[in-house]
Amino acid sequence: MKATEATQLYFDRAAKLVGIDPSLRRALLQPMRELRVEVSIARDNGERATFIGYRIQHDDSRGPMKGGLRYHHEVDPDEINALASLMTWKTAVVNLPYGGAKGGITCNPHTLSPAELQRLTRAFVQKIHDIIGPNRDIPAPDMGTNAETMAWIVDEYAKMHGWEPGVVTGKPIELGGSLGREQATGRGLLVALQAYLEDHGRQLAGLRFAVQGFGNVGSWAARLLRAHGGIIVAVSDAGGAIANPGGLDIDALVEHATRTRSVTGFPGGDPMAGSELLGADCDVLVPAALGGVLTRETAGAVRAQIVLEGANHPTDPGGDEVLAKSGVVVLPDIFANAGGVTVSYFEWVQNIQKLAWDEAQVNAALEKQMRAAWASLRAAARKHGCDLRTAAFTVAIERVARATTLRGL
Repeated sequence: MKATEATQLYFDRAAKLVGIDPSLRRALLQPMRELRVEVSIARDNGERATFIGYRIQHDDSRGPMKGGLRYHHEVDPDEINALASLMTWKTAVVNLPYGGAKGGITCNPHTLSPAELQRLTRAFVQKIHDIIGPNRDIPAPDMGTNAETMAWIVDEYAKMHGWEPGVVTGKPIELGGSLGREQATGRGLLVALQAYLEDHGRQLAGLRFAVQGFGNVGSWAARLLRAHGGIIVAVSDAGGAIANPGGLDIDALVEHATRTRSVTGFPGGDPMAGSELLGADCDVLVPAALGGVLTRETAGAVRAQIVLEGANHPTDPGGDEVLAKSGVVVLPDIFANAGGVTVSYFEWVQNIQKLAWDEAQVNAALEKQMRAAWASLRAAARKHGCDLRTAAFTVAIERVARATTLRGL
């Protein structure tokens, strides 16, 4: 199933529960703008290369649009469209004054030099600068991009619009970035799980975790979960997977992965096939890599009691059905991984107010926002007698629909 089809299925299911008018439902599904551009740059060897870039802006009824910018060879309009829609619902679930957008360039960043990546980024900004901005659409890092990419965007945008650090989030601290932003998505996963466990009279300490993906989200989630007593028994990345039933030394693993660019070869764990990670013997599975990994075919292997979604749309509708029949609780992406966009919002607020918060203030505000979102999601699940993903969509859709109606759109 295509990403947009899966998102529409979740949307339709929730929209029927809350009784959204069919005409409004159709309007909320459609993106307000889809932009495709050709980005041509000179390679280091003097040859010209052309790449395709996208920016899809889904909805701005609740405020300026927000969404990441990814550089990946599998970027395509369907995926970007689905992710833009999910950003609309995610920002609404955690009640941020944003809409949703997403962008990307179809390329393999690992085959481009730093100089080529900078030229590519600046050329892309030249094509989209008139549709982004601190009060219009605010990109952020995503797969294949990072704080340095955002620094290039800020600088290129300033050439045409003056210094506006709030045009992107996830920037270096020296250029207006926020303390706590790097860890934010992982910390949000921690708070989401803690809130769920507390409601069910359980503790995080002693639970066993398997983490698929050891990039920014997965590695920080592993570190923070371990710091709160979790036992990380298996971790994977694109190169493979490692396991240790007694628990991996996460600090040592982070050092190893930083040095070798992979978790494979880590002496503190036994090698295992990356495909086996989803079926690892654990209490909580954290998919924190690409989307669409838990399908009708793969979800049956899950042995965890809880799936904590760190990636965007890691579970498709077929996978959800299998997990539900197995009694597996899914903490959905549009709630669980919203820590990143929440702290991006705090960064944007600091930029607008010309202030800099300390890290304790950022972390406390993140926890408060995530726990408030959990309370709304839990209430919706009880009201409608539905699973947590459907509940999250009902909360989001009602908020976006209300804003749209109030604005007379």
